[in-house]
Amino acid sequence: MLKQTFYIWRCGWNSAFIILLVITLTKTGSITSQAQEELSEKKPIFPLWDGRELIASYAQRVNLPATKTLDLGGGVKLELVLIPAGKFIMGTPEHEKPLVGQIMVGISGGILVLAVLLLLVHTRRKRTRLQFSMAFMLLLTFVASLGVWGGVRWHEALKHLGEFENEHPAHQVTLTQPFYMGKYEVTQNEYQQVMGTNPSHFKGKDNPVETVSWDDAQDFLKKLTEQIKQSMRLPTEAEWEFACRAGTKTAYYSGDTDQDLDRVAWNYANSKNIAHPVGQKEANTFGLYDIHGNVWQWCLDWYGEDYYGKSEAENPQGPEQGALRLLRGGSWVTLPMGCHSAHRSRDDPVNRDDSFGFRVTLVPAFRTP
Repeated sequence: MLKQTFYIWRCGWNSAFIILLVITLTKTGSITSQAQEELSEKKPIFPLWDGRELIASYAQRVNLPATKTLDLGGGVKLELVLIPAGKFIMGTPEHEKPLVGQIMVGISGGILVLAVLLLLVHTRRKRTRLQFSMAFMLLLTFVASLGVWGGVRWHEALKHLGEFENEHPAHQVTLTQPFYMGKYEVTQNEYQQVMGTNPSHFKGKDNPVETVSWDDAQDFLKKLTEQIKQSMRLPTEAEWEFACRAGTKTAYYSGDTDQDLDRVAWNYANSKNIAHPVGQKEANTFGLYDIHGNVWQWCLDWYGEDYYGKSEAENPQGPEQGALRLLRGGSWVTLPMGCHSAHRSRDDPVNRDDSFGFRVTLVPAFRTP
C-alpha cells in the first residue's frame, strides 16, 4: 500500500514538472519571437560621417545614391543631394562680454594715473628731482601690462557682438539618419510647375522663389508629395545647420570673414538689393548652393528663444508648439552677421516677404547599410 501511494505521488510530481516545463518553453518561445519582431522593426543604424570622407564614398557605404533628381513634369527637374548622418556642435559658444576687458583697462588706467599723481605730489613736497625706484617701475610695468591684456580681451569680445542670445548654449547634436536636401533653394520655375503660380517679386525662372510664407511652403510640399509619391518636407533647424556647416566650425562654411562670405553668398554687401539666380556662388562640401544668403529659408520647427538649453541630443524637432516659425541662412538684404551658420531668425508662418524662400528635404525609405 505504501509503495502504491509513493508511486502515484511520484507520477503526479513528474506530470506537474512536465506541464511546467512545457509552459516555460512556450513562454520563452513567445518572448523570443516578440523580441525578434521588435528587432526587425527597428530602423537600421547608419554610420556617422567623420567630416573627411567623400560623400560619394559615404553614399556607397550606406547603399544610397549620392544624388536624386525629381521629375516635376514639363522638363522641370528638382535636384537633391545626400546629407550624411553625423554629429556636430550646434549654435555658438558663449564668449566673454566686452565689459570684462573694459573694467581691466579702466582699473589699469586709474592705477597708473593715481601712481603718477602721487609721485608728482611727493616730489613737489620734498622739492627733489623725479626719481623712480626699481620696485616702482616693476609695479607700473605690471599695471600697464594688465591694461594691455584688458585691451586685447576687449577687442576680441567686440568681434562677437553680432551674436545673439538665442544661439546659446552651443550643444552637441547627432542626426542618426541620412537625408536628401535640395541642391538649390526652390526656384520660381519649380514652384510654378507644381503650384501653377509665381508670387515672386524678383522674377526669373532660375531665381529662388520668394514672397512665400511658411504656410505657402507647406502647400507646395503637400502637392509635391502627392505628385511624386514620396514624402517631402522642410528641413528641421538641426538638419539645416548641419547641412550648412558641412563639417566646418567657422562663422560661414567658407571661413570667418566678410570676404569669405562674399564667395559663397548674395548678401547686403554684394547683392545690389536684388535676389540672384541660384547656383552662381561656391557650393559647400555637401554640394549645396546659396545656403548662406540670397533668400531666407523656412525650417520645419517652431521657434523657441531658449530651446537650445533643453534641446534633445538626437534628431531634435524643436518645441512642441509656438507662435513663430524658424528662418535660416540670411538673404540678399541681410548684413553678414545675419548670414552665419548659427544665426536664428523667425517670423509668423503666414507672413510673406521678398526675402523669404525655402528648400526641400526628403527622408529616404529605410535600407540596411
